[in-house]
Amino acid sequence: MILYKEIKALQPALQPLRAAGKSIGFVPTMGALHNGHLSLIERSRQENDLTVCSIFVNPTQFNDPKDFEKYPVTIENDIAALEKAGNDVLFLPSVTEMYPDGTTPKVHYNLDYLETILEGAHRPGHFQGVCQVVHHLLNIVQPNNLYLGQKDYQQIMVIKAMIRQFQLPTMVHAVPTIRENSGLAMSSRNMRLSNGERSHATAIYEALSGIKTAIQQQPIARLEQQAQGYLLQHGFEKVDYVSICQAETLLPATDADKHLPLVALAAAFIGPVRLIDNLLLQ
Repeated sequence: MILYKEIKALQPALQPLRAAGKSIGFVPTMGALHNGHLSLIERSRQENDLTVCSIFVNPTQFNDPKDFEKYPVTIENDIAALEKAGNDVLFLPSVTEMYPDGTTPKVHYNLDYLETILEGAHRPGHFQGVCQVVHHLLNIVQPNNLYLGQKDYQQIMVIKAMIRQFQLPTMVHAVPTIRENSGLAMSSRNMRLSNGERSHATAIYEALSGIKTAIQQQPIARLEQQAQGYLLQHGFEKVDYVSICQAETLLPATDADKHLPLVALAAAFIGPVRLIDNLLLQ
């Protein structure tokens, strides 16, 4: 694996491969890698001639500065994991490399209602920051294929909207969520959970699984309410949302929509850690 820290070194290395018709797969991460990230690397390696992974903790997508400060950094372990996984290129830029003119956004991304619901409603400005960094990374790497984890369901839809807005020649691939044996979705934030919190955190998957089991038998509003109650009864201290939505649009689902593909999404706090998860219901 070759490591680059500067754009001026990475781009000339990739250009001959691109010119020769080689396909490039790209996996953007914020580090603290786990098997979910490595499943993205594996998928990219299967489908491309070259796989590029980036590790960059992007300050512009944290609407809570304390969350940014506490984000886990495990770079030595990350490099070892990527080498073991057979990743080809690691891009490891600094904040000044990514934002030489400062982090103030120069572009407003047209995300329509996606920016006002669910994560957008609870994390103002978050998706503008996500688009800012992913747009920049896509311009740097210019990949054929982009691999993202389904755990960040709404984020995938946001990035697709950004790619459409700027007509970027990159195909987005959503890769299924990798879970621990308990059902807990793998996340870098799990590192911040105590042992007790981690055992309680499985309730978020259990609540979503309960919705999936009962979706055809009970009204949607009742299922959402029951799932929120379940989380609060099983160790979560605050629930931002449990929502059942149309899978293709993320618009709120009604009981008349039960014949459509649906997705249940949740965000809740256990201790100081905010976890998100989702489950396709069909």
